[in-house]
Amino acid sequence: MDFAPDATTREITRRVRDFVADEVLPAEPVLAGQLAATPGDWSFRPVVRHLQATARERGLWNLFLPPGGPVGARGGGLTNLQYAPVAELTGYSPKLAPVALNCAAPDTGNMELLAHFATPEQRERWLDPLLDGTQRSAFCMTEPAVASSDATNIATSIVRDGDEYVITGRKWFATGAMNPDCGLLIVMGKTDLDAPRHRQQSMVLVPRDTPGVTVVRGLTVLGYDDRDHGGHAEIVFDEVRVPATNLLGGEGEGFAMAQARLGPGRIHHCMRALGIAERALDLVRERATGRVAFGAPLADQGVVREWLALSRIEIESLRLLVLKTAWLMDTVGNKAAMTEIQAIKIAVPRAVGQILDRAVQVFGAAGVSGDHPLAELFAGVRTLRLADGPDEVHLASLGRAELRRRAPFLTQPAPHPSPEGDPT
Repeated sequence: MDFAPDATTREITRRVRDFVADEVLPAEPVLAGQLAATPGDWSFRPVVRHLQATARERGLWNLFLPPGGPVGARGGGLTNLQYAPVAELTGYSPKLAPVALNCAAPDTGNMELLAHFATPEQRERWLDPLLDGTQRSAFCMTEPAVASSDATNIATSIVRDGDEYVITGRKWFATGAMNPDCGLLIVMGKTDLDAPRHRQQSMVLVPRDTPGVTVVRGLTVLGYDDRDHGGHAEIVFDEVRVPATNLLGGEGEGFAMAQARLGPGRIHHCMRALGIAERALDLVRERATGRVAFGAPLADQGVVREWLALSRIEIESLRLLVLKTAWLMDTVGNKAAMTEIQAIKIAVPRAVGQILDRAVQVFGAAGVSGDHPLAELFAGVRTLRLADGPDEVHLASLGRAELRRRAPFLTQPAPHPSPEGDPT
């Protein structure tokens, strides 16, 4: 792997870095003020729309979408490896930067689903507004009544009735669904209970205003409601009817599509988390050099220096692993990169959570208050250890994969593609 970023990556990261520094960071207190002035409002605030317009003017829009495919020139045209540093920069201001560039979850994963599996008619109706940023979407898979760490457990039923599908079930943590601009719910449920375990699930496209859809409440994460991103909703589907043409992909393909959706998303999440870690270290350096305890700056305390050193080692190590994973996805595909995808999903949120925990210690009581961003950042990163599957599921899968390695290390082929991009 060539560790030097190519010319495209250098140019796009320079432009995104300037945008975050010049536009996004000064907008953070503006967003805080607008949120405080409009409690109970789940829509995007004016400052978000202003940033989105500025990003589009600067050509910083839909950067997460790779070149080619159904989106054509409307995507950012970046590979996973080229987009990864961009995602890290947006993580420095996770409440504003991703949504400003139209690169925020869950819309990113939903756009990828629609780009890969939707019919032309479905893409025209649902993908185009998402690409334009005029509509939001939610992904409805997790359920409160079953252990959703095993996605085959989902109990929501999707029953064919003539030219319609009838959906009955309850979902929660449907991110973005509280936003009034959320027009699309991608719902995963079971269409065939007699099929093999991983072929029972399907996905359907459900307009949010369909009769029988009830958004019950917005959920919190460690007390934070995520209003700036449209919240996390609990939703009831009570015999909701949609045309059979709203099936995404084919019947029984829901589980496989869900797995395909999660691969690139983990690159995005992990790199944004590393951007959060960099923000935390900047805050710690400022605090440690300006705060005096026992007659000396905190920076003179050996434990603070040790925390900073450990945090830097973790960030640099994990950044390389994420970049390697992105490179493998670009060169040999998501399936061949599954070991690395699972590894970053486990390792990055754990390490960044620890980095944030150390930062809170440096800040003392202020670290857990709302006066600084650390507590809210910690809540978001802690959630990543559950989102897209809990650590334990990925550890078990990664452990099984390791046991399947039959050949001793010295007799194994090189664990990376050849220069031509083919497995060696």
